[in-house]
Amino acid sequence: MKKSMWFVMLLLGAGMMMLDVSAAADTGASDMSLGGMPLYSPQLQSRAISMENQTGAKGQGGQAQGGRKGSAAIYNLVKDEVRTVAEIEGPGCIRHIWFTIARRHDPLVLRNLIIRFYWDDQKIPSVEAPFGDFFGMSHGHGVAYECAFFAVPEARGFNCFFPMPFAKKARVEICNDVGEDIGAVFFQFDYTLGDKVDENTPYFHSQFRRTAVTKLREDFVILETKGKGRYMGANIGVIDRFNGIRQWWGEGEVKMYIDGDKDFPTICGTGAEDYVLSAWGLGVWQNQYSGSLLDSNTTKYMSMYRYHCLDPVYFHENIKVTIQQMGYDLLNGAIPEEGNPYYEFYKRGEWDRIKFSGLHERSDDVCATAYWYQLLPTNPFPPFPDRALRSLNIVEEKKEEQSPADEAKKAPKEEPKKVEPFKHPLEK
Repeated sequence: MKKSMWFVMLLLGAGMMMLDVSAAADTGASDMSLGGMPLYSPQLQSRAISMENQTGAKGQGGQAQGGRKGSAAIYNLVKDEVRTVAEIEGPGCIRHIWFTIARRHDPLVLRNLIIRFYWDDQKIPSVEAPFGDFFGMSHGHGVAYECAFFAVPEARGFNCFFPMPFAKKARVEICNDVGEDIGAVFFQFDYTLGDKVDENTPYFHSQFRRTAVTKLREDFVILETKGKGRYMGANIGVIDRFNGIRQWWGEGEVKMYIDGDKDFPTICGTGAEDYVLSAWGLGVWQNQYSGSLLDSNTTKYMSMYRYHCLDPVYFHENIKVTIQQMGYDLLNGAIPEEGNPYYEFYKRGEWDRIKFSGLHERSDDVCATAYWYQLLPTNPFPPFPDRALRSLNIVEEKKEEQSPADEAKKAPKEEPKKVEPFKHPLEK
């Protein structure tokens, strides 16, 4: 592998916190580095693009209104508007991206504001994802969290720290496909110029997929691509269509078919919660490389992430990453009969027993945003989900509010029944 490719791999190897010897050799900089970058480089130049300096040109920032914060944002991104927010001539590397938006707590905005990246002279995007999903959160449900590559402080600021090298050009656009104006959008792209980028440098990619009702025994595809590169991980969301039954959804294994694998994968996990490094069910938690952001024990929404920083997944020809839709129940191997909560799903072909065990196949509502690096060219992505599919069931129905007078007419409330916390069926 040539030095330029090792440059990106080293930056990612330990969450971008290791000595970058190759970068120092290329730039003539000190051998000491911080966050994968040399403490000083005579070759690299620091730049930033925001609405206060829309080209990132040296000495051209903050000029509006005499330099007194005169142009801080796109003050209203109107319905159907497509806006280029960054266009940079290379070679260079985007180091950090920050956004905030006025309607940052609206699931329909987080899911239908679309972000796309185009590298060099390519006409097709290498990144295509809903805004919230790109920043690691499924279903448009904003959550305050931090991991190796993303930070969303107070669920208000949206930060990405994936390094994104480019040789000729980087162009980033946002598209308002919400169906209405969405108000203010603030952003900043921090980048360097002068980076060594050549034909052996892998480029950053990200792609969103969603299937509202998966087909029984057809595993959901998280990523499928050809080329040479490294799979970095994904955030995965499930809307549990069986939620009212309160049975475990996460027995499905994550499988990675690498470099020509056909019927069986090279890498195969043991369950959904195991893939994100937990076990025996899934609560709410977060760390640098994996986490679970929504409590699927109390709601129908699940959002989890896993990033392969210290356990790299390389591919040299192609890769396909999938997750099964499988659960566990307490029917003791029986086929559900009429009146059983599973019966309607079974009758529609959306639930079936796996042999004579508590395991069952199920049709779930699954989405995922994958992240990876690969050499150009980018392979064309599958059709991007339309607004109706992206938006389906991401907002919970609100119950009608009653007036105080109506409340007073109610009979005395019974003592609430104690709800036992969810326990994985296999746990002793």
